[in-house]
Amino acid sequence: MNGDRLRGQVDYYRTRAEEYDDFWLRRGNYALPRAQRDQWFTDAAEAEDAVRTWVPVGTVLEIACGTGLWTQHLVRRATSVTVVDAAPEMLDLHRQRLAPVEGATSGIAVKRVLADVFSWRPASSSFDAVFFGYWHSHVPDDRLEGFWADVRRTLRPGGRVMLVDSSAYPPGTPGDQNDGLERRRISDGREFHVVKRYWDPDDLTAFLSELGWSVSARTTTHGMILLAQAEPATDGRG
Repeated sequence: MNGDRLRGQVDYYRTRAEEYDDFWLRRGNYALPRAQRDQWFTDAAEAEDAVRTWVPVGTVLEIACGTGLWTQHLVRRATSVTVVDAAPEMLDLHRQRLAPVEGATSGIAVKRVLADVFSWRPASSSFDAVFFGYWHSHVPDDRLEGFWADVRRTLRPGGRVMLVDSSAYPPGTPGDQNDGLERRRISDGREFHVVKRYWDPDDLTAFLSELGWSVSARTTTHGMILLAQAEPATDGRG
C-alpha cells in the first residue's frame, strides 16, 4: 500500500477529530432515519456491553484509540491501559474524555503514545489483551499479516484480542464491494480517501484461522456492527 495513501488516511482523521464522535452518536452527516437510528443504538449498546464484559483485569493495549469512546469502557476493569494513535488531535480529545477517570482515586493508569501504529512496537510482550475499535477495516490488505504478527508479539502467554468494527451492512452485502478504498467527506466539504474493507464474521474467522488464531466472530442483533474475539491457537509466535 502506497505510503502516501496511509499518510492521507492519518490526515483525514486529524482533520476529522472534532467531529469523530458524530459517527457513533449519529449526529450531523451521520444521522440516520428513525427506525435505522433505533437499531443502531441498540447494536451500539450491545457492542459496548460486549467490550465491558471482555475487558480483563490486567494490562490492555488499545490500537488507534481515537477520542476514547472505547477506552472509557476498557478502564473500568483493566489495571493499566496503553493507547496508541497517530493523530495528536485525537489524543487531545482522548485526554479530555478520560480526565474524570484519571482524576479519580481508582488507580487506573492511562499511557498515551503518539505514533504510527504500523511502526510502533512495545518494548516486550507485555499486554494481557489488545483491543481495537473501527481500526481493523482500515488496515490495507498487504499489511494485515504483518499487523497481526505484531499484535501477537505484544501479548503475554494467554493473552487475547477483541475488535469492534463496521459490518457489511445491510446483512448479505459483499465485504469487498468498495475495492479497498472509500471516499469520505467531512463537514467543511473536504474529501479524503481512506482504506476500508468490510469484513463479515465468516471471512474474518477464515483469515485469522489461517494465521493461527482461535476466533469467535459475529455481528450485533441488527447486523450493523462486527464483534470478534481472538487468541493465539498455538504457542508459536508469528
